[in-house]
Amino acid sequence: MSVKRNSILSIAILAFMFFIFGFVSWVNSILIPYFKIAFELSHTQAYLVAFAFYIAYFVMSVPGGLLLRRVGFKRGIMFGFFALSLGALLFVPAAFTRTYGIFLLGLFTMGTGLAVLQTAANPYVTIIGPMERAAQRMSIMGVCNKFAGIVSPLIFAAFTLKVTDSELFAALPAMDEAARNAALDGLIRRVALPYACLGALLLGAGLFIRYSVLPEINTEEESGEVASANAGKSSILDFPYLILGAVALFLHVGTQVIAIDTIIGYAGSMGFDLISAKSLPSYTLTATITGYACGIVCIPKLISQTRALQLCTVTGLVFSLCVLFMPGEVMFKGQTISLSIWFLALLGLPNSLIYAGIWPLAIRKLGRFTKVGSSLLIMGLVGNAILPMIYGRIADTSGVRQAYWVLIPCFLYLIFYAMYGYKITSWKRNRLSRHEL
Repeated sequence: MSVKRNSILSIAILAFMFFIFGFVSWVNSILIPYFKIAFELSHTQAYLVAFAFYIAYFVMSVPGGLLLRRVGFKRGIMFGFFALSLGALLFVPAAFTRTYGIFLLGLFTMGTGLAVLQTAANPYVTIIGPMERAAQRMSIMGVCNKFAGIVSPLIFAAFTLKVTDSELFAALPAMDEAARNAALDGLIRRVALPYACLGALLLGAGLFIRYSVLPEINTEEESGEVASANAGKSSILDFPYLILGAVALFLHVGTQVIAIDTIIGYAGSMGFDLISAKSLPSYTLTATITGYACGIVCIPKLISQTRALQLCTVTGLVFSLCVLFMPGEVMFKGQTISLSIWFLALLGLPNSLIYAGIWPLAIRKLGRFTKVGSSLLIMGLVGNAILPMIYGRIADTSGVRQAYWVLIPCFLYLIFYAMYGYKITSWKRNRLSRHEL
């Protein structure tokens, strides 16, 4: 009974961690248009928010893995939360000096903390139970992550946006420089209090996790079967399905963050201001939670996690094509809006189970290479930084709708990995695994 209770508590702690991940990550969907107004930025400059936040995954994932190897998972998680706290607190001086560079430094510091935390948390979720149910557990964590993503922009908006801001935003271009700077200074300073509170909460969360019942896990030990299979392997480069999986994660998370973080800007191109469009990311995240719920119920009883991955990648491609080509308009909040924007929101549905499907396929049977392999997969999350920048550049030159062409090659590769790439166990031709989940 004690073991079962500790196992349930461990899953609850992990769910809490994934809620925190979502809370600090998906608020970027409203930070981007907010900073775009407050700092008078182009699309490309505004998407530096996502770039600064997620580039830390690429830079710090391997050092994070080495940290976990040196101090253990629980102490490493504590240090990750401390870095998150520091990054949030940097928003206070950034707000009072209205310095975009300090905001970006704070975002990079928060990304560093998340790189450590995700390097630790994802192996926990994968290893803590049967591998064939790993996608189901990932789906549970995903619900917590995306629910946080729904509430965090709304909480941010409640702290920082006022009903009268629509008039303020409309009046900004006509103001003289002194009046405009004063108005923008007041606007950006609104973020100081919520991020100061967030920093204090994250500091407490790190201490809580350090002394919780969450067990240490030992990924250095290998079963006889895994040890025999890995006997001739000297590095993670000997696992093609892992390398290809990291590329798949890079592309997947990029498509996910584009669907969430650009939807307000897409609505803006149709005449919607920030106040009217602020809830749109929650539609995408609600679709994502719906997909996770389906995964929890259906995997593996009704459908294998691999088959679910294949279905979701194909659906993602279809919805992306609809974003680009679907004609027609509908009414939303009393205004006309393109029907295509709802397919952008619906991308949350297939995106929900892609991450949950890739991770267990890419991390399976790594044995003593699990920590380094996990670090590599977390590095793949830098797609959150790179692809929005590509999107922003195309949006500046060709228009926000045409910029969604970036989604098409991403989903084509994801279909390849779901159908074929995960089976490749050797770089030699025609060497496939018979592994099925």
